[in-house]
Amino acid sequence: MTASSTRRTTTARSRTAAVGAIAVAGALILTGCGDQTNSGGDNSSDTASSNSAPLFDKLPADIQKAGVIKVGTNAEYAPMEYQEGGKIVGVDPDIAAALGKQLGVEFKFTSGSFDGLISSLNSGRYDVAMSSITDTKARQEGLDDDGKKLGPGVDFVDYFTAGTAIYVQKGNPKKIGSIEDLCGQTAAVQRGTTYEQALQKQSKACTEGGKKKITIESFENDTEAQTRVKSGGAVAGVNDYPVAVDLARKADGGNAFEVVGEQVDAGPFGIAVNKDSTELTSALEAAVNAIIEDGTYTKILEKWGAESGAIEKSAINGGK
Repeated sequence: MTASSTRRTTTARSRTAAVGAIAVAGALILTGCGDQTNSGGDNSSDTASSNSAPLFDKLPADIQKAGVIKVGTNAEYAPMEYQEGGKIVGVDPDIAAALGKQLGVEFKFTSGSFDGLISSLNSGRYDVAMSSITDTKARQEGLDDDGKKLGPGVDFVDYFTAGTAIYVQKGNPKKIGSIEDLCGQTAAVQRGTTYEQALQKQSKACTEGGKKKITIESFENDTEAQTRVKSGGAVAGVNDYPVAVDLARKADGGNAFEVVGEQVDAGPFGIAVNKDSTELTSALEAAVNAIIEDGTYTKILEKWGAESGAIEKSAINGGK
């Protein structure tokens, strides 16, 4: 989520989780991994010795042997990652499949709650988490909103950039033009995301400026937040920019929502990796840069209409 301390930046997937929710583990639902089949999955010792993928040798020995990178995600953020026909598809799975070709392994996705991804990663359930997670200093350091240490944090391999967007009912009945217009209004958001934090920050600014606070309704998943906006129970929802744009374009044939204003607080999305897995982090950075250089990355973003989030070069822990 988007930049701030998602997701899914601050105030698109910006789908990024409030750092305070890092310790909350979600119920995990095993799903398919789409067309991400770059490795056979037979984890024999012969795989490592015969693998000719260009960056295979950069991987840690245990992942070379397994032939699989286990990925935690929250597949509810079209076009970044979502479920279709029992498979997880979208920008992130396609990028992962391209990384798999460079590394010579399969990226196997499992969907669970967003606010449990980082804790599940650090517990060893996943090798990485890839779910439009905004790379922030707080997440890198394992801090909550108040700067309290909650866990070891994670390292990020940045691969995309997005900001926060506001979406409203089609026709914008309350004439919302920006997040500042939400003072005294009700807004819906997914719990544990950086854009929930953005609403909290804006609500504080509202009251400090002599206006009414924002009534923030936080939901377990983004679908519930969307439903609340669609029904008129909330005047607006907050989400990552590419997700909000895709929602406005597709929901009810484009007749349910519209995006208002410009995206704000753009920041990098990163693949989260355990801080002890420095070899894997380095291999992933090399793989992201390889698909940027050979043009595969651009083709994937064009396929999903996500070109606005393109980066020129990957970085490790580039978030602020």
